[in-house]
Amino acid sequence: MIVEVDDLAVHAATGGIDPEPDQPTVVLVHGAGMDSTIWSLQTRYLAHRGLRALAIDLPGHGRSDGEPMATVGETADWLIRYIDAIGADVVHLVGHSMGALIAMEAAARLGARCSSLTLMGVAGRMPVHPQLLGDAADDLPAAAALMAAWSHAKPAHIGHNPTPGLWMTGGARALVERSDPGVLATDFAACAAYDGADEVAAAVVCPTTVIIGRSDKMTPAKAGRAMAASLGPDTDVVELDEVGHSMMTEAPRAVRQAIVDTVRSAVG
Repeated sequence: MIVEVDDLAVHAATGGIDPEPDQPTVVLVHGAGMDSTIWSLQTRYLAHRGLRALAIDLPGHGRSDGEPMATVGETADWLIRYIDAIGADVVHLVGHSMGALIAMEAAARLGARCSSLTLMGVAGRMPVHPQLLGDAADDLPAAAALMAAWSHAKPAHIGHNPTPGLWMTGGARALVERSDPGVLATDFAACAAYDGADEVAAAVVCPTTVIIGRSDKMTPAKAGRAMAASLGPDTDVVELDEVGHSMMTEAPRAVRQAIVDTVRSAVG
């Protein structure tokens, strides 16, 4: 599905089904250097359960035009313009890693227009290791290899793939390596510079779920729990054993069920 935002084409994966505007709209936001394909094990599931699933490519990522944006806040503003462009009065937001920060910022600004929020691989601060930041700018294959190694728990490194026949860490490397030059470095710089998450979390008014991988090395479980606490006592927390930062592919069934449960709870 292609729509125009700021006179530029924006692509969203829909799970192979033409979305119906009157269905609950679920917008899924990917993380640094990635694109809509990280949600491939969720979008079809959501679409076949009466939801308008839209896994977007952020500007400059995947099949979307434009350049990556320099800050999380700027991208959150863009996300709201995207929501307006698809004609959604209310929306359910789902975000991973950098996308979680973007989704949370957008939810705080949307107020009652955001019906639910699902965050995964999230932390209030996302500093980037200097080696990874340097490789993102100068050696993309090296950065992709580091990300794949650090983003997956042990089972993923020894072939425990929920999708038979696919190489989980190899797929993660290939996804980052195909990003355009400078995209990953721009995204990492935006993550590293981000501040004020606790204040933003306090402004979120919709039901929220935080999904945590207990073996997450990129945004450790402790940081995810702290973010959940900032979002308020009614925030649901789903913790996954032997799962790292790439939980959409490491534990696709648990992730998609948590999204559906959050949306359905909000819809009533």
